[in-house]
This record gives sequence, C-alpha cells and structure tokens, in this order.
Amino acid sequence: MTETVRPLRRDAQRNRERIIEAAREVFAARGFAATLDDVAHHAAVGVGTVYRRFPTKEALIEAVFADRLEDLVSLAEDALALPSAWDGLTMLLRRTARMHCGDRGLRDAALCIGIDKHHFARVGEHMVPLIGELIDRAHAEGTLRPDVGLQDFPIIMAMITDLARHAGDTRPAIHERYLELIIDGLKAQPGNGDLGPAVTQADLEAIVEDCVPPIEARRPGANRPS
Repeated sequence: MTETVRPLRRDAQRNRERIIEAAREVFAARGFAATLDDVAHHAAVGVGTVYRRFPTKEALIEAVFADRLEDLVSLAEDALALPSAWDGLTMLLRRTARMHCGDRGLRDAALCIGIDKHHFARVGEHMVPLIGELIDRAHAEGTLRPDVGLQDFPIIMAMITDLARHAGDTRPAIHERYLELIIDGLKAQPGNGDLGPAVTQADLEAIVEDCVPPIEARRPGANRPS
C-alpha cells in the first residue's frame, strides 16, 4: 500500500516559502551561526511556526541549500569539460570563491561537502570525484604542482572566504587579489618551495569543523517555543 503525502494547505505553503526565503537571507549574511530564532524573526513568524515546518536547523539548511549545492556540482562538471585542466581548475576556484564570498551559508554548506558526518555527504559523493579527476588531469598535464592534493582546496576556500568576511567593509574585493596569488602559487614551475607534509583527510575534517559553526546550535526539542 502506497502512503499518500498530503499537500500543504495554501497558508502553510506560504509560510514554508516565507521561512525558506528568510533563511536564505539570514544564512547568506551570518552563515550557520544563525539560529532558527533568527530566521523566524526575519520571516516575521513565530518560532513555533518554523519548528513545525523544520524541526531542526539541519532540515532547514538542507531545504535552503540543496539546489545551490547542485549548482556547485554543475560548475565542477563544466570545469572538467574544458580542454585544459588548469583552465578548468582556475575557473572553478574563481567562480566558487565568488559564490561563497557572496553567501556565507553556501560557504559553510560547501565546506561540509565530503565530510561524512554531515548531511551534505550525498552531494559530496558527486562533487569530490569531479574535483579529484580535475586535479589528476592537471597533474598529468604538468600544470598543477604535484604536491597539491584534493584536501588543499577546501582549506584554500576557507582562507579566501574568511578574508572576504573580515575585509568586506574595507576592501570588498580584496579576496580576489589573494586568490590570484594563491593560483600563481598552485602552478607547477621551477622554484616551487617545499610545502611540507600533505594535508590528510583527518586534518581537513578537524580544520573544517573549526571553520564552520555547528549545524545544530540548539538541541532538537529543547526549550522549543509553542
């Protein structure tokens, strides 16, 4: 027997859409540090209404960022389709940085990709192999320095987006300057210095965990307003 899912009432659907739109704006400005209370205030609804639609912050984040993360997958596919892996890699870095610097929530969501303990792992299963193939191709064509690996790129994004967040009021585009410096440093060329030990997956997980606020800033069901 197939269970029928009832559509939401019109007013409930409007509330859901209002909450998602408010969450997009709140998370874009504050990232995962924002709470469901912040979203409710921005949406001009009671926090209980938010909890009825989205019982946890994770559920709301998934609703808000599912499509945006798929956009990143499409971008990686476009990068991989370019004849030059170096051109694809640098295009991916520049466009991803632009997207992340304009939306702190997307930045936090993307930095969770590939980290199994987060609910973005499904998107990461598509995204990570694409970037890995692009890196392998760039190594094979001799354009990317051989001591740079997959785990380096989320850390580069974390650095660039953190700079954009802190310098936004003073020099809104200053992160582009330093991204170009980093891109130059990624090139395989005579005189490349020693980077030291490679970044491991364990290193990456620990660093990302410190860079991204917890998805569940509030325990589900704890002191939930009615």
